Amino acid sequence: MSYRLLAGAAGLALSAGVAQAEYTLHVIHINDLHSRIEPINRFDSTCSAEDNAEGKCFGGVARVKTMIDELRAELDGENVIVVDAGDQYQGSLMYTTYKGDVEAEMMEKIGFDVMAVGNHEFDDGDEGLLKLIETVSFPVVSGNLDVSQSNILADKVQPHVVLEVDGERIGIVSALAIDTVETSSPSEAVIFQPEIDSLAADVETLTDAGVTKIIGLNHVGLPKDIEIAAAVPGIDAIVGGHSHSYLSASDPDRDGAYPTFVSQQDGTLVPVVQAYAYSKYVGHLELTFDDDGNVTHAQGDTILLDASVAEDPEIEDRVAELAGPIEDMKTQVMAATAEAIEGSREVCRTMECPMGNLVADAMLDRVKDQGIQVAIQNGGGLRASIDAGEVTMGEVLTVLPFQNTLSTFEVTGDQILAALENGVSRVADGAGRFPQVAGMSFTVDLSQEPGNRISDVMINGAPIDLAATYGAVSNNYVRNGGDGYAMFRDARNAYDFGPDLADVMAEFLAETGPYTPYTDGRITVKQ
Repeated sequence: MSYRLLAGAAGLALSAGVAQAEYTLHVIHINDLHSRIEPINRFDSTCSAEDNAEGKCFGGVARVKTMIDELRAELDGENVIVVDAGDQYQGSLMYTTYKGDVEAEMMEKIGFDVMAVGNHEFDDGDEGLLKLIETVSFPVVSGNLDVSQSNILADKVQPHVVLEVDGERIGIVSALAIDTVETSSPSEAVIFQPEIDSLAADVETLTDAGVTKIIGLNHVGLPKDIEIAAAVPGIDAIVGGHSHSYLSASDPDRDGAYPTFVSQQDGTLVPVVQAYAYSKYVGHLELTFDDDGNVTHAQGDTILLDASVAEDPEIEDRVAELAGPIEDMKTQVMAATAEAIEGSREVCRTMECPMGNLVADAMLDRVKDQGIQVAIQNGGGLRASIDAGEVTMGEVLTVLPFQNTLSTFEVTGDQILAALENGVSRVADGAGRFPQVAGMSFTVDLSQEPGNRISDVMINGAPIDLAATYGAVSNNYVRNGGDGYAMFRDARNAYDFGPDLADVMAEFLAETGPYTPYTDGRITVKQ
């Protein structure tokens, strides 16, 4: 497998010859909106009205609507599809309050042609995904889900779809990350097939039906999309999500080129794109096909939705109406922090981070009088940073939006070691299982193979005793096996019904006065 980065926005001619009758398709796309219905600040959290008025904010669905409408107008008469690569759900009080109704309403107003299922569409179980499917008018697809045994989703999730655009058939195939069973809450009736095998079969099905232009709309993350692009013959381009990768044609701070080109075994180059997350960007990919359906040219870029992009007035008014009932809670000042608290996914899923320390410390402090010695919080459960100054409940809930409860339980030292090994097993993938801890310290050597990376585990200053029993606290998601923490499912004396983790954090901040974020070396990372 190989791929090369594209340095500029000019694109790449993929063959020297020119087809007799070229067909150009414009793919406008977003991914991982995560309920950022309102504009966001530089920490990807909901922006204050004052900051938004001063032009300090980005995104929000009103700007997404404006940009997509502008692109449609500019491309009037050309071939355009608008797609979403998954994870509309979860991440703000809009989702916590309305449970998907707002996301579906806004997608309808914007006008999408197709959406991929994201892992967070299962956060309220199969019923949550069904609600989305039955509310929107466009297809919601995922080809590697076998839902035939589900009395809720059977016949509801399409494996693929064919869109007709100016007389041409455009096939859309899709895959969802198979670790969704660990990162969200699908029922046992939802069976996941390997992504590459499933996509290859769906591409073959469409090809046999005479469809020659096929796009993968996936929610598997950029590394997996690169594998797929190299391994699946007949796939012409991939529009992805899940890893929140910022691809750009020109920005030196990008995660990769837009498009990123991946070479298949026969030399065919497949463009792969993604547009970060949280409504901050809209992607625009232009594909040119020859008569045989081969991509001969691909170019495009992500478009920043900053203050220069006006908010659609109809959607802006509707969002304000929806925000009204939750505004009092959002604006309630709970505490103050002396400095910004770093809680970005790039940091908290790879190393000790200030937000991880804060949340783990708050958890342990809440139950320290119950014989609890250690706290473990999955880094993926931390969804935002907090800026310096007053801390509102809205900010706290943006960091911890999942309504997880505090869980206490007893585990052996051997189980703790297994938990830490699980937590650092997929750092390179940016997986959410990375363990933020309190009451313990450890060293992780990422040069070693998963399962053999953890050493020097200390609990309350003493080396861990693998045969001893320890009191532990986490959130109910991790305690019940989420993010691969299966070793906690059968823990002794488990109690999963403590207070909401967001309340625990807010009360801890309030009790500590102006909070100073910190790291103290409790996690040492060796490369």
